Amino acid sequence: MHTPSSTPEAARAGGTSDPVRIGALAPLTRPGWTEAGRHLLAGLELAVRDVNEAGGIAGRPLELLVRDTAADPGRAAEAVDELARLGVAALAGEYHSVVARAAAARADALRVPFLCSSAVFDALTEQPTDWVARLPPVQSHGWRIYADFLLGAGHRRIAVAAEPSVYWAAGTRILRDRLTPRGGSVVELDVRALTPAGLCGELAGTGATALLLLAGHPEPAVPVVRAVRRDPRLAGVLIGAPAGQPEFTGWAASLGEDGAAVPFLRYLPEQVGPLGARVGTALRERSAGPPSFVAFEGYDTIAVLADVLRSHGADDRARTAAAWPHVAVEGTRGPIRFSRAPGAGVWQWEGAPVQVVDRDPAEPDRFRILHTG
Repeated sequence: MHTPSSTPEAARAGGTSDPVRIGALAPLTRPGWTEAGRHLLAGLELAVRDVNEAGGIAGRPLELLVRDTAADPGRAAEAVDELARLGVAALAGEYHSVVARAAAARADALRVPFLCSSAVFDALTEQPTDWVARLPPVQSHGWRIYADFLLGAGHRRIAVAAEPSVYWAAGTRILRDRLTPRGGSVVELDVRALTPAGLCGELAGTGATALLLLAGHPEPAVPVVRAVRRDPRLAGVLIGAPAGQPEFTGWAASLGEDGAAVPFLRYLPEQVGPLGARVGTALRERSAGPPSFVAFEGYDTIAVLADVLRSHGADDRARTAAAWPHVAVEGTRGPIRFSRAPGAGVWQWEGAPVQVVDRDPAEPDRFRILHTG
């Protein structure tokens, strides 16, 4: 897939039609989380439009070369190879953590700057690299905040309905490490080995007061939610989804009232500034619906890359990668700067906001902020 996002006006303004190209990775087909992919792409494309309307990169239009990862690490690695051959100045995007890891490894090997938009897995690279930076908070930070929310709400015995993956396994480990020293415990239920009814039976015997969905949407998360909501033995059990499944309209469309009151992690501030408000309005107009935090992550990705390419040149990948520690960009969710903690593999925005929110049972299209980190 090749999606040009430059404008003729920007090209004429600079006197050249030679675009500055950015390779964009997103899950746009199944089994990828396609709604997240569409939101990510909407934010990327809106930011490219704004950059080009403001004159592009030193008069040259900015252009996205979009590749669908379909949640496949191998496909993502192949896309990075192709985009590198096509001469992109940098890579952007991706939502799925295991896919972003594969993309980051290839970007590092090929020496192509990669700004990860939305994947949170701590170990994004196996070894430290100067070629990769990341916008969202690492999983251990966000999920510890989620564990603190559970403790504050009085939940000590937690069950997780988990699919096998390094991402879900890491999430379970983070929760257990945070909860256990504070008197909590975590019980694991294999969502692939149990039917929804069987899972309810197992859950009822655990004594858990909260069930966390560490599983994909719509399958198997939606059938599990429906089964738990309808089981009288589990009437008092909180359902949670730290990975953010309820953020998207597909969740509400699938579950209706059953999808409300399911707390999840969201990377937005309580109040956005003027830029965030303007971008939010534009995203809503483009998608005919409320933008997710993933769309804002996409926009901020391009805002950062455009600033770097303007300041350090668009034709030297090494200079672009060397610019991460010098970034100072006003994003839609606050000022963006990158730092690097000892032992960290990539450059990281440490100031990303973190909320625990849910959909209001009285008005499922409205989100309630339950906790902030």
